[in-house]
Amino acid sequence: MARAIAIIIARIIFSFIFFMAAGFKFADIGATAAYITAAGFPAATLLAWIAAFFEIALALAFISGAFFTEASLLAAIYVIFLAFAFHGPSQWQQNQAEFGFFVDHFTFLAGLLFAAIHGPERWALRHSLLK
Repeated sequence: MARAIAIIIARIIFSFIFFMAAGFKFADIGATAAYITAAGFPAATLLAWIAAFFEIALALAFISGAFFTEASLLAAIYVIFLAFAFHGPSQWQQNQAEFGFFVDHFTFLAGLLFAAIHGPERWALRHSLLK
């Protein structure tokens, strides 16, 4: 029972993080687009909208358990991409706090990989393309 509760709490935390990230993007898509532009990506507004809806999809998968393994793996790829694209080594000289943000993405990655392997537990929709 303790294992199931821990997994449910982890799913809620994953969902909350992605819902919050999407919420910040929706609240000021222009600021998100400016951040994306500053990192050197083209079509920043389009990418901001795609990121926001992708984060909503991830949050829904984590909270429901549907496509949980796939969502965990996609989120892991996304988190590492974000680490390098927005907080990577090129940012460390200008702001040493960026190194901390960079490293934090790897802790998140570890949790996502662990989740991908162990699944959503018994209180989940359990749809999957990988099983």
